[in-house]
Amino acid sequence: MTVSQWGIRVPARKGEEMRQALIREGALDASLRVLRDGESLILPVLENRESAEWCEFEAHPDREPLPRHELVGGIAIMQEKDPEGAEKLLASRPSLHTVVFARGEVSGEYRTREFTVLAGMPTTRTEITEHGHRFAVDFAGAYFSARLSTERQRILAKVQRGETILDMFAGVGPFAITLAKAASLVVASDLNPKAIGLMLENVAQNRIKNVLPMLADARRLGGILPWKFDRIVMNLPLAGTEFLPEAFLLCRPGGTIHFYSLVSQEGEHAARIRELGGEILAERVVRSYSPGQWHAVYDIEVKNE
Repeated sequence: MTVSQWGIRVPARKGEEMRQALIREGALDASLRVLRDGESLILPVLENRESAEWCEFEAHPDREPLPRHELVGGIAIMQEKDPEGAEKLLASRPSLHTVVFARGEVSGEYRTREFTVLAGMPTTRTEITEHGHRFAVDFAGAYFSARLSTERQRILAKVQRGETILDMFAGVGPFAITLAKAASLVVASDLNPKAIGLMLENVAQNRIKNVLPMLADARRLGGILPWKFDRIVMNLPLAGTEFLPEAFLLCRPGGTIHFYSLVSQEGEHAARIRELGGEILAERVVRSYSPGQWHAVYDIEVKNE
């Protein structure tokens, strides 16, 4: 049985040293087997942390197997409605406070998902630590993906100090708060009032002074905002294509758009991007989504005047 979990990659020669350090810290997920990848070992950890990556681990053969699940903060998300398995999960990890069953996929204008609490506290709210930031999230009320942690760091590495950035579908603010470290201003827009409320909490909790939360329809941003931005993040994979013209309108010539989309073939949006006046700098797979479909990101340079 495999389990999706965060892992820390270390050289094999340092694996035991790191394993013992994680045990002392109470951070090692002892229910999962260490993963070998060439000359590296990947150690499963209970929570996301700096340099962690999302991996598929095998359950430990000498321990009672746990149901397949995803750990996010203090919540385990199960793909099957298994109350007995949920109780086992809850008892297996002291860091867990709730186990839920995901009743559907992310959908609707507010990008929400329905859950049933199977064990533990009756809540879909938790707190997540990611690269030194803490994010309050509520999975039933607003969109958040812990799996995009690596993407947030990748884009942060590209930001030039002093850039102005627009996050068109900001959710609870993880991209905006992460990129604020290098930017002069990040405008973080979302249509969902619950997401904006959580974002305000997160901006305050992380003591960020240069993020401007905005409750707005992305279709209206061109008529509201007085700026052309150096960089735009578009993380709306199910419907982002319809907002591409607005993003090109709001991005200065020479600026960059990071456009996320669910695709079923390479170059699926290339013609539309060129038609709008963009050059694709890179197209990369973020993660698989379903058979024959994957979550991709296009890094686009805006060429049109």
